[in-house]
Amino acid sequence: MVIDQQVEAFIQKQREGARGQRLERLQKELVGERKLLGSVLFPVLQSFDGLVLEYELVSPSGVRIFIDVFYEPLGLAFESEGYVVHAEVITRERFSFERSRMRAIAMQGYKFIPFTWDEIEKKPEICQREVYELLGRFSSTPGRGFAELSVYERELLRFALRLNRPFRLADACACLGVGDVPTRKVIRSLMEKKLVLPLGKGSIRFHEYLVDHKAALPYL
Repeated sequence: MVIDQQVEAFIQKQREGARGQRLERLQKELVGERKLLGSVLFPVLQSFDGLVLEYELVSPSGVRIFIDVFYEPLGLAFESEGYVVHAEVITRERFSFERSRMRAIAMQGYKFIPFTWDEIEKKPEICQREVYELLGRFSSTPGRGFAELSVYERELLRFALRLNRPFRLADACACLGVGDVPTRKVIRSLMEKKLVLPLGKGSIRFHEYLVDHKAALPYL
C-alpha cells in the first residue's frame, strides 16, 4: 500500500509539469506503468529520481512517440507490454508502427527495455534482477566500490545476478574456472563484505548463497 501511494504521488507530480499529448496520456489509468514502477523499478532504485513517465520523442518522420518509463541518467526506455495489445490482436499497421518506434528510440542512443505484463505480474523478482544487471552494465563509470573487488569477486557477483536463483559452490567453481579452495575464498570475501548472504542453518559450511542485490549494485 505504501508503494502504491508513492507511485500515485509520483504520477501526480508528473502530470503537473505535462502539456499536450503527454498530459493526455498521463491522464489515463496507466495500469502497465503503475505495475512497472511499483513492482520492478522502485524496489530497485528506491526512489523515482531520474524517471520520467510518458517521455516524449519525435521520430525522424515527425511522428510523436512516447516511452512508458524513461530513466534519464542511463537513457533506458522501459516498457510494460500487454499481450493483447502488443501481440494477440495487433494489426499490421500497428506492428509496423511499433518497429518504427523502436528504431526511433535506438536512433536517440537509448536502450529499449520491454517487460511483458505477465513477467511483471508473475516474476517481479526476476525482472528486478535484470534491472540490477542493466544498471551495472550501462553505468558510464564503475561503482564507488569497483576498485575494492577482485576480478573473481566481480565476475561471481555478475554471474550470480544473472543466474536468477541461489548459487552453489559448484556453480561458482564453473563460473570462475578454479577449484573449491580458491572459490570458497572468493565467496567468503564477498560474505565478509555483506555482498553475498548464506542460505540455510549450517554453522560452519553453507551450501547455497544469494547476492544482496542492493548492496552489490554500487560495485557493478
